[in-house]
Amino acid sequence: MQNISNELIINASRGDVSAFKEIYEISSTYLYTICYRITGNKEDAEEAAQDAFVSIYRNLGKFEFKSSFKTWIYRIATNMAINIYRKRSKERRRTVTFDEGIDPDKHREEKLTPAEEKEGKEIVRSMLESLPEEQKACVVLKDIEGLKYEEIAEVLKININTVRSRLKRAREKLIFLYGKKEKSDEV
Repeated sequence: MQNISNELIINASRGDVSAFKEIYEISSTYLYTICYRITGNKEDAEEAAQDAFVSIYRNLGKFEFKSSFKTWIYRIATNMAINIYRKRSKERRRTVTFDEGIDPDKHREEKLTPAEEKEGKEIVRSMLESLPEEQKACVVLKDIEGLKYEEIAEVLKININTVRSRLKRAREKLIFLYGKKEKSDEV
C-alpha cells in the first residue's frame, strides 16, 4: 500500500469527499486482502472491508497521528474481520474438513500447476480456519502480511508477549494438525 499523506488524511477528516475517495482507492485492495485472510470467505471479507471503511470515515477526525495511518486502518479492518469471523465461527467449525491430502512428493523444485496451487491454498485456509480467531489474526498478520511483533501488538491492542504466545500456540497447533493429517494419509 502506498503512503497516504497527512494532508490527505486531514482533508478527508474535514469532509473532503474526494480526499476520502483517494484514501479508499489507495487502501481498499489492501484492507480487503486483510479481511479475506482473516475471514477466509469472499462475502465476509467484503462485508468486513465495507464496515471498516464506514468506521474509518466516521472516526477519521479522531485519528491523532500517534501511530501510522496504515496501522490505524489495519487495526480497524482486523477488528471488523474478527467480529464477522466470530459471528460465523460455529458454522465454519462444523464444515472445516481436512480431506485434502498433503503429498510430500509434491514438494519438488518444479513449478506447481494451477490445480496444485489451489489445493495448497485450500489446505492452508482449512488449517487456518481451525485456529481460534485470536491466534488466526496473529498468524495472518505475522506470517502472511509480514508485520513485526510490535505492529501486531499495536494493531490488536495487546501486549507483545501475548502476540508471541498466540503465535507459538497457533504454530504448535498447525504442526500437530499437519502431522495428524500426514499419519492419516499413510493408512
